[in-house]
Amino acid sequence: MNKLIIGIALGAMLFALSLPALAQQPTKIPRIGYLEGGPLSAHAARIEAFRQGLRELNYVEGKNIAIEWRFADGNRDRLAALAAELAGLKVDVIVTGGSAPTRAAKEATSLIPIVMAQDNDPVAAGIVSSLARPGGNITGLSNFSPELAGKRLEILKEVVPKLSRVALLGDPLGPSQAQIMKVLEPFAKTFDVKLQYLDVLEPKDIETAFQATVKERADGILTLASINVVSQRAQIVELAAKNRLPAIYHNSQFAEAGGLMFYGVNVFDLDRRAASYLDRILKGAKPADLPVEQPTKFEFVINLKSAKQIGLTIPPNVLARADKVIKLKWATSRRQ
Repeated sequence: MNKLIIGIALGAMLFALSLPALAQQPTKIPRIGYLEGGPLSAHAARIEAFRQGLRELNYVEGKNIAIEWRFADGNRDRLAALAAELAGLKVDVIVTGGSAPTRAAKEATSLIPIVMAQDNDPVAAGIVSSLARPGGNITGLSNFSPELAGKRLEILKEVVPKLSRVALLGDPLGPSQAQIMKVLEPFAKTFDVKLQYLDVLEPKDIETAFQATVKERADGILTLASINVVSQRAQIVELAAKNRLPAIYHNSQFAEAGGLMFYGVNVFDLDRRAASYLDRILKGAKPADLPVEQPTKFEFVINLKSAKQIGLTIPPNVLARADKVIKLKWATSRRQ
């Protein structure tokens, strides 16, 4: 009996001693895949906005969440392999930075949840069934890119009343180009403006595109959503100024790089909000049940320094509508 009592006591002691060790067992932290078409250097500000969204939800990279970053460096052909790599790692969620990465991720997996940080028109592209009920394994945010292209052309016409020919810098292979052109062409007819399509499939095409712009005597430039157009924004802004061409851009980072005008969605707000989708999915929500959200913040930015550089005067009524005016040495915000 004494031996039995001693055995039970020893067992209880060993179990008690094992409890702290069991409590200290590391818990599995979620692993996220992030897929972007351009280079990291071109998207650092957007990545920081996404990280800000994570911090607001108490996620700290390397502590309670792990992120596998994948960048195609402007090479569209690499996206499929990178998406397949993330799927092979069996990450918990894949976050995509644009339309092309989203399509690559969709092809790579139908099981892993995918969060779009921004997509031009996911319904028209067949990525989701509807904004309210996405269905499948994809949800996230839409940036209204096709609808806004016509507004940009309208603004450019106001700034350059004699506008008769506009060069479009974009990628014909881009998933949203056909939708954008469908919106732009009626606007062009209304304003009696001819559109000159210039393909930017690789960074080296930008110089050639500007040569064609000058040769055909375009009066202005409008950029379309494209991996290489965004990643080479500094060169595009420089060539536009060099050739004294008024330009309106689809991404706010062009204005920050010295571009004349930007009108569109605050993409950094979309990247920040993408973190909330990630959080809800990690807590058990299904992408199919999470409605695709639309933009809530739009901006109109005018760079007066750039205007002076090309000898352009911005009409007062246009200037008054700007949310942000970049002056020679500082910027002023008119609305929050």
